[in-house]
Amino acid sequence: MSSDPVAFGKAIADETRQRIMRLLCCRELCVSDLVTELRDISQPTVSHHLQILKQAGLVDTRREGKQMYYTLRQEAIANCCRVIVREYAPDVDLVDAGASPQTT
Repeated sequence: MSSDPVAFGKAIADETRQRIMRLLCCRELCVSDLVTELRDISQPTVSHHLQILKQAGLVDTRREGKQMYYTLRQEAIANCCRVIVREYAPDVDLVDAGASPQTT
């Protein structure tokens, strides 16, 4: 993955792809599993979105027989987010950004 913020942004800009990414986080699923989980999305549409995510380098694939299994590439996503922060929010300290405000 090139860590291109534009390609990353385009890949995650679609709500269906975001739903697929949530389902693939920390687990491996094939297209038929995703279609079952998504219910309202057809198999060709799921496959189309997976191809976009794959081209962007956001999913890994593994073939088992006739089935192709997909999983989210968390490191690639984290790397893209780091690039975006470096480019567009260099003054933000990511370590402190998630901390809750302290009371004195």
